Amino acid sequence: MIVVWIILGLIVLLAFWGVATYNGLIGSRNKVEEGWRQIDVELKRRHDLIPNLVETVKGYAQHERGTLEEVMRARSVAMSGGQTPAQAAQTEGALSQALGRLIAVAEAYPDLKANQNFLALQQELSSTEDRIASSRRYYNALVRDLNTKVESVPSNFVANMAGIKRAEYFETPASEAVAPNVNFGAGGIEGGGPAGAVGPSTQPGAVGGASTQPGSLSGPDVPWRAGGDDPLVTSGHDDAGQQGQPQPNPNVDRTPPND
Repeated sequence: MIVVWIILGLIVLLAFWGVATYNGLIGSRNKVEEGWRQIDVELKRRHDLIPNLVETVKGYAQHERGTLEEVMRARSVAMSGGQTPAQAAQTEGALSQALGRLIAVAEAYPDLKANQNFLALQQELSSTEDRIASSRRYYNALVRDLNTKVESVPSNFVANMAGIKRAEYFETPASEAVAPNVNFGAGGIEGGGPAGAVGPSTQPGAVGGASTQPGSLSGPDVPWRAGGDDPLVTSGHDDAGQQGQPQPNPNVDRTPPND
């Protein structure tokens, strides 16, 4: 009789453990979905800001039509529905690349750089990028916790029976985090960086007869580092024409996410 009670007790304990593990898995999955919704809100805000930025640039840099159209095409792809987090990371990375080239174009047009609407939109985009980076770290931390439970023994048995799968991280590929070099010298904009960078063009309205083209973003005057988590805000050129020094963005949280 004692043996029977022991067996019944073990069965009850196992049932309680199964229920608790299942509830924990469901809670982790729901947190991941909530974290993704937060990212989606910030991505939509970013997408809404881009048309106004493009229209502002168009008023000063009409000859940069190719760059403007590239940004709008990348935005259209990024806004397409039904994307998984991994697919969204790819399309958003391409959009960041296009935005980086658009911001680089603005460096060739002093009137555009001084336009208050353009400066406000650029600041809004920078703030949005910071929020996306923060939401992304939070989401990836939640995904890590869920995936650990799904893959660990013995909770993986409950996950398999409940049909709870691994979640995808939202990570921009490393290939999307690198952009060509744009160097702003005393004589205007010089093509720099790796092979394949496009040198100066002679579009009307550009400083010194040159306008920026897609190249590799680096150096002290880069206003935007596309495709990464952290936008790079620099002081640019002061009124005396001297080159400024890069300033780190204080809004970027570089601490690891809390579990």
